[in-house]
Amino acid sequence: MTADRHSDPAARGNGGTHRLPVIQSTDDSDRRADQDRIGDYELVRKIGEGGMGVVYKALDAQGQAVALKVLRAHIAHDRSARERLRREVSTLVRVRSPRVAALLDAEVDGDSPYLVTSFVPGAALDEVVESDGPFGAVRLARLGRGLAEALGAIHRAGIVHRDLKPGNVLMVGDDPVLIDFGIAHVADDSRLTSTGLVMGTPGYLSPEIVEGDQVTEATDWWGWAATLAYAASGRAPFGRGPMPVVLDRVCRGEYDLSGVDPRLRPLLEAALDPDASRRPAASDVLAALDLFAAGGHTGELPVLEHRRPPAQRSDRRTPSTERFDPQPDPTERFGPPPAGRVVRPADPDRPVPSVAPGRFVPPPDPRIGQSSRTGTLAAMLAALTGITAVLPTVGITLLVLWAIAARWCDKSITSMVLRRYSSGPRKSDTFVAAVTSPWHGVIAALATLLTVLIPAFVGGCAAAAVALVYSMVEDDSVFLGRPLPMAVGVLVGALVMWWGPGGIPLRRGSRSIVRGVVRGQPLTQIIIGLCSLIALVGLIFLLTHLSTGAAWWPIDSNSSLQLQLA
Repeated sequence: MTADRHSDPAARGNGGTHRLPVIQSTDDSDRRADQDRIGDYELVRKIGEGGMGVVYKALDAQGQAVALKVLRAHIAHDRSARERLRREVSTLVRVRSPRVAALLDAEVDGDSPYLVTSFVPGAALDEVVESDGPFGAVRLARLGRGLAEALGAIHRAGIVHRDLKPGNVLMVGDDPVLIDFGIAHVADDSRLTSTGLVMGTPGYLSPEIVEGDQVTEATDWWGWAATLAYAASGRAPFGRGPMPVVLDRVCRGEYDLSGVDPRLRPLLEAALDPDASRRPAASDVLAALDLFAAGGHTGELPVLEHRRPPAQRSDRRTPSTERFDPQPDPTERFGPPPAGRVVRPADPDRPVPSVAPGRFVPPPDPRIGQSSRTGTLAAMLAALTGITAVLPTVGITLLVLWAIAARWCDKSITSMVLRRYSSGPRKSDTFVAAVTSPWHGVIAALATLLTVLIPAFVGGCAAAAVALVYSMVEDDSVFLGRPLPMAVGVLVGALVMWWGPGGIPLRRGSRSIVRGVVRGQPLTQIIIGLCSLIALVGLIFLLTHLSTGAAWWPIDSNSSLQLQLA
């Protein structure tokens, strides 16, 4: 047995959330059953596969080993699948670096669409760490510099990799080679699909991908820091466990760097900041890495103490953010290439033209790159608090129903994105969505009932504290069932639901509902104004009924909840 290791440059990113084993035997038992050649390449053995394609080790006309990815037979004639492959080619061809697996050849329009990349005879970083243990300072600095070089080449091409993790880094000796552009994102075209939310490895998905915010180069530097943290400690920086738990740690910035060299820890802490605008710039990261390599402490770098100011964001997209410059026409420099094919040049330093005559826009995940609608949601929360002050039962019921609806929406959208991502749009999509929607609703209701316990407890404690303080000021008994304690309790409970455990689906779903229902600036202003009016009425009612019991309609308008001090 030998261990020919090479990761599929797209299959894993497109078809699953984990790295596939790629240790193969040296016999021909794994050869493709129906043929021994594809195009000009002789197939040797299968070395990986994913939902979209199968990767083979192959030999070119000169007998050199290459990695050949071919679309699966059952989707080879699917137009969407072919277009996704064309998009991947258009992405890979723009990157030329010894630290990135190079695209060598591609056939998109033939009977067996495929692409060919250089074969990297190295083990994945996670395998190396598991075998050799955590990296020392010298080896770690070399890894960081190599990955930085790869990211520099990727970013100069206007691309964000989005899936930098140990499984996508192959080690050739002590030098890394970055692979897997299966979910790469072209930075100057946010209309392209973005499925890293559910298709990547949870502990290495940046907070902005999880939250559906704008993806930038800072996303890759977050992945760079997470990957180095793993190599330095031998442990995933955000731990292991169920996906929602790990993603929640990512969004909160709850990393564990206890096993990382203390001299490097400040740099990784800065780069792992959940707020992308607060992460150090690439030049600052490299300066700190050089300082670490020279034996210094990255905490001594002033830029890590004074982060960049938060970027200005707007809930409203302007025409300039919706317009993108087209890719340069490759025929201006190279002449028109044969249809559907990229010919590998004899000179390896010569850039390869793109096969795509234009850009393909696959079925988008509607949550990615959209505005967060924070102002509208804040106004709705204020209105909910006002309603609770007047009618606590109604306010609490609306809060629970909203949580169920938001999770229901998030589950349904995620399910449809996964379906269209793996198989492309189909006529049965509407039927499947209708059939599975009730099941998603059941899951959303159960999830809400489980996750509401902690917010209810914290909100109850807040209400009791307010009631206690008011009783001490007024020298009266402690009543929870008054407008002020109830309003404060529901407000605190809602905030804990939003930011606490299980809050990620609630936030995504809430934003999706608001974006889908409250469209356009005029309607947004009307909704915010109406919510503000409700909140104002509730505040006036609260201030004028500080000592009276709350109305518990429709249960009993004369009842109130009392808590007597012992």
